[in-house]
Amino acid sequence: MIRQRTASLSVLARRAAGPLVSLLLVAMAAGACAPKVAEAPPGSQAPVAGEPGSFPTFPTLPLPPLPGLAAESLGKARVALLLPLSGHSAELGKAMLRAAELALFEAPSNRLLLLVHDTGDAPESAAAAAEAAIAQGASFILGPLFAPQVAAAALPARTMGANMVSFSTDLSVAGQGVWVMGILPRLQVERVVGYAASHGRTRVAALAPATAYGDAVVDALGAATTRYGIATAAIQRYQPDETNLNPVVEGLGTDFDAVLLPEGGVRAQLLAPLLAYHEIDPTVVKLLGTALWDDPALGQEPTLVGGWFAAPAPERWRAFRERYLALYGQAPPRIASIAYDATSLAAALAEGFEPGRFGALALTQPNGFSGIDGIFRFMPDGSVERGLAVLEVGTDSARVIDPAPAGFATMGF
Repeated sequence: MIRQRTASLSVLARRAAGPLVSLLLVAMAAGACAPKVAEAPPGSQAPVAGEPGSFPTFPTLPLPPLPGLAAESLGKARVALLLPLSGHSAELGKAMLRAAELALFEAPSNRLLLLVHDTGDAPESAAAAAEAAIAQGASFILGPLFAPQVAAAALPARTMGANMVSFSTDLSVAGQGVWVMGILPRLQVERVVGYAASHGRTRVAALAPATAYGDAVVDALGAATTRYGIATAAIQRYQPDETNLNPVVEGLGTDFDAVLLPEGGVRAQLLAPLLAYHEIDPTVVKLLGTALWDDPALGQEPTLVGGWFAAPAPERWRAFRERYLALYGQAPPRIASIAYDATSLAAALAEGFEPGRFGALALTQPNGFSGIDGIFRFMPDGSVERGLAVLEVGTDSARVIDPAPAGFATMGF
């Protein structure tokens, strides 16, 4: 039995700048793959109204009945969840759905109805999913996951005035009622480069894939070095399927004291030792990474040990992972926390009064929110700001060497 522990929330629709809202909640979940009100699994503990620290309750406006929705859903805020539940990314989509369900049952009140729709692989199916959810009364959309689907689903969403918090990290789809909630490469690069600059690193080189992600990293590096008054020393790009990376690494030269490797997994483990082979000493030149380095397996490569990277602080993720593993019998993918936090956010906003509980004013309140991945807040242009930690790669696991900020005031924003 998992006991529920929550922090009190203010009604976000009442004011633009409320207290930092905690979305770190604890309880149970069950599976569902169609629009419905999910039921808690046997043995779970339902929220107890009036317990210390529980959400305050507020009346909601009655909603008209719609075909296909159970009577118990009346009066609840209808929020769409668009995920790839079929096609190439079905397993990832199903894992994110489980995380969303976990968040739904960990919310201390029951004012949210999730309307789950499958986006499949195609942008057209994502647009159809958004249209179907809006026809069922959804006034707010969570997802989709990939940028092409987000762009397609945004068309009916904007037409019908439904705001969307997508799970993408592609800023090209943001704006005009669409926000991206993914952990943006720009934020990761800015955080780790800023930390490196504060520790005496003045010339940063980069090895980046010739992809849209690599483009975002390179742009972010240029902005970060300018912001912190240091230099971008050299940049080498390579094709994502390139096998001989020796010429790429050799092309960096040696006139730098830090090098950014924005790759994870096997690719990072291949690139790092090549630096040493080309006389780039990792005990002198600091290796820098992104959240893709949040992988214990990287510690098996000695060259990477001691490298720095920016990512969400790990404590809440580890607790979430344990709960998810206990319920579903398998570990969640790292991105599952985004679905959890988005659903918890929707549950918090559902406590507000219509109209405006899912409006831009509520979403962009300056003090932001706090979830599994730390503090975050949405900006008027559709981007997201986050408070990230800096971690150091170890042989067994990474350790935090600069904690994530507790609030945006401490970040200078």
